[in-house]
Amino acid sequence: MQSHSHKFAAAVQEPQSPACEIQQLQTKVAQLERAVHAHAVIDQAIGVVVAAERLTPAEAWDLLRETSMCTNTKLRHVAELVITLGVTGNLTADIREQLARRLSRDL
Repeated sequence: MQSHSHKFAAAVQEPQSPACEIQQLQTKVAQLERAVHAHAVIDQAIGVVVAAERLTPAEAWDLLRETSMCTNTKLRHVAELVITLGVTGNLTADIREQLARRLSRDL
């Protein structure tokens, strides 16, 4: 008869030290804070596009997402650039070109 104890050994975890648990929780909190910030930036950029181009929020989301993919630029960074555009009127040429291409296609 074979022993099945080896199957359960991986399922049983040794208790972690409080310091290790605290470190893991701090890491998770930092990751969640970054995610919340990135989400807020994307939402702000959607608002800029909605206001400037009279699109629905869903259309603005698609515009930003597709621009991100076509320029190989992180969505968060595209959103930051669009927010800056709303403030300064400046936008990098590649992002401006992709946005214009998508807007003319959608209209």
